[in-house]
Amino acid sequence: MDVLHERCAGIDISKADVKVTIRVPGAGKRRRKETRTFSTMTRDLLAMRDWLLSEGVTLVGMEATGIYWKPVFYLLEHDIECWLLNARHMKAVPGRKTDVKDAEWIAELVEHGLVRPSFVLPESIRQLRDLTRYRTEVVRERTREAQRLEKLLEDAGIKLSSVVSDILGVSGRAMLEALVSGLRDPQALAEMARGSMRGKRAVLIEALTGRFGDHHAFLARTMLDRIDACTATEARLTERIEEQVARFRRQLDLLATIPGVSPRTAPVILAETGADMSRFGSAEHLASWAGVCPGNHESAGRQHTGKTRHGNPWLKAVLGQTAVSAAGTKNTYLAARYRRLAARRGKKRALVAVEHSVLIAMWHMLVHDVEYADLGGQYFLERTGRARQTRRLVSQLNQLGYQVTLQTVEAA
Repeated sequence: MDVLHERCAGIDISKADVKVTIRVPGAGKRRRKETRTFSTMTRDLLAMRDWLLSEGVTLVGMEATGIYWKPVFYLLEHDIECWLLNARHMKAVPGRKTDVKDAEWIAELVEHGLVRPSFVLPESIRQLRDLTRYRTEVVRERTREAQRLEKLLEDAGIKLSSVVSDILGVSGRAMLEALVSGLRDPQALAEMARGSMRGKRAVLIEALTGRFGDHHAFLARTMLDRIDACTATEARLTERIEEQVARFRRQLDLLATIPGVSPRTAPVILAETGADMSRFGSAEHLASWAGVCPGNHESAGRQHTGKTRHGNPWLKAVLGQTAVSAAGTKNTYLAARYRRLAARRGKKRALVAVEHSVLIAMWHMLVHDVEYADLGGQYFLERTGRARQTRRLVSQLNQLGYQVTLQTVEAA
């Protein structure tokens, strides 16, 4: 088998230590193999790097093991080319698995070019991604805490969520603060309604009549404090994110032209895909990597389920939000595509198709530095031809027993 990389290494990583196997030229035409073990402390990792450099290693392959690969990869990436490898691509012979053998197997696969590296973002994008992902988790935690608060109110017989769409809005928050402070009079609480909510004061009196006691007040106060803390943390993260994305202003302005992409979701999409689309060979490659295209599963000439891959869960989550927003826009190609597919294939498949269209458009926009060009809500009607659509609809009406006479709008 041909040797594509003369001086390479394979690393098997665990939490406490790493097993490193190098494969370099030996005496004559033979290959020399050597394995060493290092702890994951920074001092030992630096010693590992010095050893690899002294052996002239130019390429290192390592398995993507949880989060433990990150300190090793980040320490080596500036001095040696590093490949992060998918564990599914490196299945060894069953029954012969040890950490040392894993390192040897990785080194051999890299040596012969039998694996390909996974996509690892540059440091600037990684920092942005850390911020956007943490903000997403903070928002989710705030949502969970709000749900716990709603359950607590239900336990106390307070049916505020049945009347108020957002119990943490201006009116709802004022009533909750009063309840926690000791005010229990439903009529006095209902008078705190603001704006259009004042028209529901009679219903609010009924909803605020319950058995809210000191126990509920203590828990509600704790939950409200956690919600406020999450809101403050989110604001700090958003401010930091805005500072980080300043250098990518052009890419964000382009993404903002896509229907459904908001100023909040654009940095998340950029953080998960990176600003450099050259890492993806084509728009289809990007969609496949993200997991928003049909999968292939063919055996014996039969095509089995074509469900999508898991892909990037953070990217798929924000693409789902974008697709829902785009599907609700007026007179746009994405909305027309959603309605056309939802009628035949269902809403979930239609949303995945819209996500696919968004990524395809994004790749071309960032590669060619152009804004989004919407094809319009009548695109599919024009593509199939008005005459064809007219014949189909008239035929359906004829089958239902109607005699149809057509007249253009201008003539009418």
